[in-house]
Amino acid sequence: MNPRFRLNPEAAGQGMTSQRARDRMIERLRENGIRNEDVLAAMRSVPRHLFIDEALASRAYEDTALPIGCGQTISQPWVVARMTEALLEFGRPARVLEVGTGSGYQAAVLSLLVEQVLTVERIDELLRPTRRRLLKLGMRNVRCRYDDGRVGWPDAAPFDAIIVTAGGAALEQALFDQLNPGGVLIAPVGGPSAQQLLRFHRTGDGLVQDDLGPVVFVPLLSGLG
Repeated sequence: MNPRFRLNPEAAGQGMTSQRARDRMIERLRENGIRNEDVLAAMRSVPRHLFIDEALASRAYEDTALPIGCGQTISQPWVVARMTEALLEFGRPARVLEVGTGSGYQAAVLSLLVEQVLTVERIDELLRPTRRRLLKLGMRNVRCRYDDGRVGWPDAAPFDAIIVTAGGAALEQALFDQLNPGGVLIAPVGGPSAQQLLRFHRTGDGLVQDDLGPVVFVPLLSGLG
């Protein structure tokens, strides 16, 4: 994991919503095919119950997506782990762009594994508490931006990896233009009710595409909310 990162223990929480529940979640992830031990360690460390409404805290470590308001969800743990594992398969990226900050959970997991996470969210009502949450947890290698993330973060490009956490029928060319040689882009692509999780690896011969399987994400929308 990121040797410079130290999770704020007072903010991380204790008890049934914390370590024992996280350990059970990790065992389920292993049973369902997640093999990268660094990813599993990061997932164990991040207190998912702090990224959802307190009323849902008892369900925080179930392998399911949960509502976070504004019509958005926090992705199920297996999807977060699978996308993160796939992102690291060709080497550990230094700088990662995330499109769709949401609750900040995916950014938090990535922050333990890479040097810097830059994350863009189009809904200000979600982004304001997410910024505070990440700072309270001590995740100071995450930069947040309120913007339409479909076209990335051009003035901070290029990136070693890009992860898109909402589903759209197609990806903007601008995202590929912001990817470094050797970089990886992962995104759900398809209609509003179901997508395929695709990975694009930029090689010397061009982009190599892998289909990582079916997923369901909230729609990738344009504009600001």
